[in-house]
Amino acid sequence: MVNLIWLLMLAIGIVVAALNGHIESVTTSAMKAAELGVEVAIELIGVMSLWLGLMRLAEEAGLVKGIARIFGPAIRRLFPSLRPDSKALGAIIMNLSANILGLGNAATPFGLKAMQELQKENPTPDVASPAMITFLALNTSCITLIPATIIGVRLKANSVNPTEIIGTTIVATGCAMFMAIFVDFLIRRRRKL
Repeated sequence: MVNLIWLLMLAIGIVVAALNGHIESVTTSAMKAAELGVEVAIELIGVMSLWLGLMRLAEEAGLVKGIARIFGPAIRRLFPSLRPDSKALGAIIMNLSANILGLGNAATPFGLKAMQELQKENPTPDVASPAMITFLALNTSCITLIPATIIGVRLKANSVNPTEIIGTTIVATGCAMFMAIFVDFLIRRRRKL
């Protein structure tokens, strides 16, 4: 459905530009946007490599297990249907840790692994389990303490102070995560899940 919406928006834009005699603007803008996209992606490789490397070092050094011990009780309260030895808990903690550090790309493999493990424990495989829904809500709204990717984009755009967004990012993502947990709790309580 989303692909259809994008296709329609693109087609309508091209038709309107052609009718107004500005089709060359569409071509020029498309080429510039494609070039800019490649430039930004290449320049973000360094920033992402740094943070992914740090995340890997933290994992190898046992820091992730330490984080799991610290946040384990809270995570288990958010996912009461999971067994304490569930493989999904480790993947969930890794995903949330990467999201907290602003590494959405690094969080994706952990998120996929968590969903696979949650699906294995799902008593009704055709319907998302409450744990899957809670994880999706947390993954989508997770608090971000260091928005590494956005800082990298701002550096590329020659921002005078690329890190000035950290405070507002923490507040905004903190509010989003609180609301996601709160609404998830209300829905579970109402449906007795």
